[in-house]
Amino acid sequence: MAKFVEENERIKFDYAAYLRHVDGKDETSIDKARAAIRRFEESTKFKPFKKFHRQQAMDFKDWLAKQKNTTTGKPLGLSTFDATLRLVKGFFQWLAGRQGFRRVLSSQDVGYFNNTRKAGRLAHTQREIPYPSALQAAHAFQAMPFETAFHKRDKALFAFFMLTGARDGAVASLKLKHVNVDLGHVFQDAREVKT
Repeated sequence: MAKFVEENERIKFDYAAYLRHVDGKDETSIDKARAAIRRFEESTKFKPFKKFHRQQAMDFKDWLAKQKNTTTGKPLGLSTFDATLRLVKGFFQWLAGRQGFRRVLSSQDVGYFNNTRKAGRLAHTQREIPYPSALQAAHAFQAMPFETAFHKRDKALFAFFMLTGARDGAVASLKLKHVNVDLGHVFQDAREVKT
């Protein structure tokens, strides 16, 4: 059984270029789209995109519903399911406008990748995330040891996170020039800091 179709690979390459240069997506977003399209190909046993039929979209949703999270072994979460469908749908919308696919693929066919409205709402529902109160954070800060250089570093980092509210990736990429001690502020320059 083939693990790829040469023509499909060329099309996916063109789509990645479209996402990067026309749609302005970064590499992480492009990789997610590639993974979603790969899942679709797995569900069709790597049939060429030119042989698309709307039944494949319906079968893909059923196939995706049976897939397990590779880390937890549990069924895919609603948001993962919904995001995968949206990414594959975006690819086929792009594909429907390409020469050679207009006879095979219509915008109505692409609509078969839609999730149910209820599942879509559930996938995008905001959950309340518990976080420590300022009092709890202050208590944790006071309880931190302060004997060694490592303890002092850890306590300083904790204080920095609490005072700035910056994400860990942003703090890790900060440079000294981004911290102005005299004015008491931190400038997260997106050109240099991973904000």
